[in-house]
Amino acid sequence: MSKRCSWVKMTNPLYIAYHDEEWGRPLHDEQKLFELLCMETYQAGLSWETILNKRAAFRKVFHDYEIEKVAQMTDSDLDSLLDNTDIIRHKAKLYATRANAQAFLNVQKAFGTFDKYLWSWVGFTPIDNNVDNHQAVPVKTELSENLSKDFKKRGFKFVGPVCVYSYLQAAGLINDHEKTCEFR
Repeated sequence: MSKRCSWVKMTNPLYIAYHDEEWGRPLHDEQKLFELLCMETYQAGLSWETILNKRAAFRKVFHDYEIEKVAQMTDSDLDSLLDNTDIIRHKAKLYATRANAQAFLNVQKAFGTFDKYLWSWVGFTPIDNNVDNHQAVPVKTELSENLSKDFKKRGFKFVGPVCVYSYLQAAGLINDHEKTCEFR
């Protein structure tokens, strides 16, 4: 049996696969960076397990997170999602997905790619925190606070410093895998 970070819920195969195959791996694909950002924004006030369980449905309603398509969704398109029990029916979060797609596109125009913009915040090299125990990991840092402020200035929604720190971990900009984790 593989040794994983102690926070992984071993009862959910989606959770295990997410940890083993995605979480903390340096991510550079624009569409995947956008999807992950959206997932992090949906989590506000909810568990990550809930988000993972609804991920396939979110992909379906948001055009597999094709950024341009999401950016062009109408109010009517978004309002119709409020009847879909397969996703989280939080109007502000659904509308934030469109706003975040629009902001994402603006960042791409300004920096060439969102990837270049995002990774510049860590000097294009992941920060390795050499975590002994996940309980010692902060929920936010000066980096996440500064990036959160910049995101908000650029029009992103639901991107507080805690959400942003989680995003940086998930996208591999910050390595918070426990030192004993085989997937580090």
